[in-house]
Amino acid sequence: MGNAQSGGIPREILDDLKLTTRFSESDITQWYENFQKQCPTGRITLQQFEEIYAKFFPESDAKAYAQHVFRSFDTNDDGTLDFKEYVVALHMTSSGKSALKLEWAFSLFDVDKNGYVTKPEVIELSQAIFSLIPKAKQANLPSDESTPEKRAEKLWSIFDKKDNERVAEGEFIEAVQSNETALRLIQYDHK
Repeated sequence: MGNAQSGGIPREILDDLKLTTRFSESDITQWYENFQKQCPTGRITLQQFEEIYAKFFPESDAKAYAQHVFRSFDTNDDGTLDFKEYVVALHMTSSGKSALKLEWAFSLFDVDKNGYVTKPEVIELSQAIFSLIPKAKQANLPSDESTPEKRAEKLWSIFDKKDNERVAEGEFIEAVQSNETALRLIQYDHK
């Protein structure tokens, strides 16, 4: 006996997730049970992920953002995530600014997965993030952050690059972690 608990989650997965995320054992066990019901194959598809993600953002359109999150965790590009990747994806998109999250934020913005972030990628992600902001809150944004384009311009200016240049991972993390504005622009904290 010993290695699986009542919920059927293998102990090593549970221990690993408790270390890498801030979720409690009871949360993780509960999600595992739901995951097994919804995804009997043990893998979650993009469509299922979008549906679950939408519940976190009931007042906005999270579809584009969910697709980017999914892409950043689907490391083998097979169109599915396993339970561990799924929980880490939820953890990464909850608030916080650890180095691990900034590495992940870089992979979120690196749409073509080539190891660099370009201005068009920043614009694409700024649009997806803007869609997460409920309409009522969009109206209260500062004037230089009131559209996805303005937010992209503001974020890009922080990297101090020309429009046709690109940002490497180290530069991205360094610029963002020391800049409250950048931290705010690379995520939408709905708490």
